[in-house]
Amino acid sequence: MAAAASSSSPPAAITCRAAVAWGPGQALVMEDVEVAPPGPLEIRVKVVSTSICRSDVTQWQSTPDLFPRIFGHEASGVVESVGEGVTEFQVGDHALTVFIGECMSCKHCVSSKSNMCQTLGLERKGVMHSDQTTRFSIGGKPVYHYCAVSSFSEYAVVHSGCAVKVSPTMPMDRICLLSCGASAGLGAAWNVADVSKGSSVVIFGLGTVGLSVAQGAKLRGASKIIGVDTNPDKQEKGKSFGVTDFINPAELNEPVQQVVKRLTDGGADYSFECVGDTGVVSTALQSCSDGWGLTVTLGVPKAKPEVSAHYGLLLSGRTLKGSLFGGWRPKSDIPLLVEKYANKEIQVDGLVTHDMPFSDINKALELMLQNRCLRCVIHMPK
Repeated sequence: MAAAASSSSPPAAITCRAAVAWGPGQALVMEDVEVAPPGPLEIRVKVVSTSICRSDVTQWQSTPDLFPRIFGHEASGVVESVGEGVTEFQVGDHALTVFIGECMSCKHCVSSKSNMCQTLGLERKGVMHSDQTTRFSIGGKPVYHYCAVSSFSEYAVVHSGCAVKVSPTMPMDRICLLSCGASAGLGAAWNVADVSKGSSVVIFGLGTVGLSVAQGAKLRGASKIIGVDTNPDKQEKGKSFGVTDFINPAELNEPVQQVVKRLTDGGADYSFECVGDTGVVSTALQSCSDGWGLTVTLGVPKAKPEVSAHYGLLLSGRTLKGSLFGGWRPKSDIPLLVEKYANKEIQVDGLVTHDMPFSDINKALELMLQNRCLRCVIHMPK
């Protein structure tokens, strides 16, 4: 295990264990990887806990190139070393990694209207934002990043703008969910849709994100929260997060939107697509009300990224919006969510169904593929 860098000497490259994907859908392989020192405005983090997000699985299965690669982005850890120009973090600080950043100075960051940072936005090319190269290598050959985080590794280098400092009293193996899934759902309900008291809500897909949408809607005072999922086990789980009605499309002999319309007197006020299926987007649109119905799409599609819907759905006054990370600005907003968790104002622990050691990461991926877990938290070796 690598030792923490001294604050008086520049960080050096270290070698650690990482779960490396060598091809689409291939089992991850534990490898010794070299992790470069953090560059300017970067930090190197000793990963403590990382939870498996559905988007990790989707990209691992479907991305045809960018291999070898280290996936993972929903993580917590301890700062091991800092690069030149970093003033916010010190060695030993606890932090959450975030798949988008906040530079505080671009058009979007200063507007307060968006979290789509132009400098530290969603990274899709498997490299670091700053210099478009990787910080991982095996035998001198580059290993690609995922979302500029790559937390399926004992150590990871991230831009300091893509990390959020947290109190050392917070449980690392639970607050890691706030770096993606739980926050994405809460934010979709609060920031993007701005769910109103007494309203009706329908949520397609009751995974971590969908259940967090339900929780957000409940906390806003929604009177009817309908959960739609083909897994019957989600009915009871949904109740604990605020779901009042459950629909299993596999048990219907009519379109699900017709059932939703009956339950909501013509259509829900808000509809959320959390499945990652663009075909469901059209169903979600049809399930919300004429005149003011709002559909928010959050899922990452596995295939067919194009959305199609009859123009009449929009002509009748419905709105379709997208949501990335629930509209949260990582550095400005996530500390507030961590505080709400600490004060027991939001539920996160109930989203974790499995805890596993790093050595069992392939078993955790299988559980996700079999839809047998919500979030599996991977615990790194101490």
